[in-house]
Amino acid sequence: MRVREFQTGDIPQLVHLMDQLGYPTSLEKLEGRFSKIQSQPNYYTLVAELNNKVVGMVGLCHNLFYEYDSSYVRIVAFIVDHRRKGIGQKLMNEAEKWAIGQEATYIMLNSGNREERKIAHKFYLNMGYKDKSTGFSKPLGKRIIKNGKDLKL
Repeated sequence: MRVREFQTGDIPQLVHLMDQLGYPTSLEKLEGRFSKIQSQPNYYTLVAELNNKVVGMVGLCHNLFYEYDSSYVRIVAFIVDHRRKGIGQKLMNEAEKWAIGQEATYIMLNSGNREERKIAHKFYLNMGYKDKSTGFSKPLGKRIIKNGKDLKL
């Protein structure tokens, strides 16, 4: 098993993994998302490969703190197939190495408060992450800004 930088040719295999995480998508939609993500210099994606098959992914974003004179990396996507084979641990270790290389002082992630995520939460705690915040979200609906005016759909 090896961890390497994401390549565009990995997208078809990632469709299945996204579905496992509870975010079903199509090849076309995922290609569109990755096209946008890859155009952003502060995003970085790693994949785990086993027997020439992508079995995991971690998506990272390097950001600046408002409250401190340093930066952090947020794990914005983390997917692993074939659990309990060290794949997740290897991906997390490589993500942390990348974050250190970016001179980030923290690495963070959010994980849903759903029953099916409890195993993942235990994994994060075992990896040394602290359960120290509550996340909130609010859907904004479809919005279009046209000629400086906000047109809600």
